[in-house]
Amino acid sequence: MTAAPSSEQLPEHQRPDGVSDETIKALGTLSEAFEAVESARGFLYTFHRTTGTADLALGKAIDELRGAGHDDLASRLEQELLGRNILQGRWTFQLVEEYDQNYYSVFQELERSAREELVEGRRHIYEAEDEGARAHARPSTSHGPAGRRRRSSVGPARWLP
Repeated sequence: MTAAPSSEQLPEHQRPDGVSDETIKALGTLSEAFEAVESARGFLYTFHRTTGTADLALGKAIDELRGAGHDDLASRLEQELLGRNILQGRWTFQLVEEYDQNYYSVFQELERSAREELVEGRRHIYEAEDEGARAHARPSTSHGPAGRRRRSSVGPARWLP
């Protein structure tokens, strides 16, 4: 059974003719998986940046310990910890690069390819149709931007008629 596109949906979120509910659901699940990968990638970048921030602060602490007359402790921290690889022989930026090259970019390309092959490259069809179901059930929800409704500039994000 193929759901009829909502007249409120933007064309890029409408399913092409003849695409089944099962295909839309599967692509929605694939999109959900890729969004989780995007989130993991963000955590990895956060890990990279936070580890770098910690190393810079460690360097400052070493300088301050030396200034306070604690040369032995400062030297130990400097020799054993400052600039240390988080994994044997690798820094955090290398983890980010390997993740991007060996996993993220492959996932991104295959997800895009699946959409190109099955729904003319369109994105978020499953979510747009699900949003349509919620909008009919609760009139306070809407399909969002571009001439249909405007966003409130006060308080939490919400759409106004």
